[in-house]
Amino acid sequence: MRVVAAVDKFRGTASAAEVAAAIGHACWERGHDCVEIALADGGEGLLDVLGGANRTTRVTGPLGRPVDAPWRMHRGTAIIEMALASGLVLAGGAEGNDPLQATTTGTGELIDAALTAGAKRIIVGLGGSATTDGGLGALQAIRSPARLKGVELLVACDVTTTFVDAARVFGPQKGATPTQIKMLTKRLEQLAQRYQGEFGIDVTSIEGSGAAGGIAGMLAALGGTLMAGFELVADELELYDRIADADLVITGEGHLDAQSFHGKVVGSLSELAAEYGVPIAAIVGIADDDVRDRIPTWAIADRYGEERALREPLWCVERIAGELLSDYEA
Repeated sequence: MRVVAAVDKFRGTASAAEVAAAIGHACWERGHDCVEIALADGGEGLLDVLGGANRTTRVTGPLGRPVDAPWRMHRGTAIIEMALASGLVLAGGAEGNDPLQATTTGTGELIDAALTAGAKRIIVGLGGSATTDGGLGALQAIRSPARLKGVELLVACDVTTTFVDAARVFGPQKGATPTQIKMLTKRLEQLAQRYQGEFGIDVTSIEGSGAAGGIAGMLAALGGTLMAGFELVADELELYDRIADADLVITGEGHLDAQSFHGKVVGSLSELAAEYGVPIAAIVGIADDDVRDRIPTWAIADRYGEERALREPLWCVERIAGELLSDYEA
């Protein structure tokens, strides 16, 4: 068979590339061809799946402390992962974050560095941010935003939240109290008016403009194109042609739940495989009962227990893949 192993990371235990390689090895042992594709939905992990970092720039972290942020520059295309410059993890999680002070300055500094390096195309992956500053910090860090006029700016996001709703929707997970959410919402309303005045763009009406606390809206105001993260990655990796030529698609992620079918890798791949009439199955760490029937699912925690699934995920994935393949061979 021609198998495509197109998977997301198993968060905290294995990278997408490692999981794809484990499935690929199982295919090789059974005499099948396998194309291994590490995927991301546009947020955390984007940099790795699009080639990995080859540059590092010291920038302003989400709470003002300097961080060394990796990014990629190759043949005129820069790839920036916001979480590596302005991420919630860098702020110490929701408990360590200061929602009112958290800034996107570092992400703007990376965009500025890419422009200085001569980038003609910039991909910014949103997700995992600590911020709800409407992108103001990033805007102020980009010296002469007019330089973006000759650049293709693509913004990968996996939410449809609009600009002013960003604080209400994402504030709690970034540590914001109800009072702080009201303050952040007011600030976003004021920024929307400012962006309308400066750039002539009504960011409040743009689907997805609230992604990563509103930086998506600011980048749209600067001429950026907001794209579903999975679609952007799929385009970059020529995934559509790979699926069309496959006899079987094996996907996967660490935790299959309802959110997996809202712009995430597994759900998006399931829809894509259905369009091409190609069978698909998922190997996951754990799976919620209410979504197991949406895609043929093999959960390694069911077979080997959660402890071993966490300790030896790749060993488990490879063996489950062998069993899965034997079912489809029959």
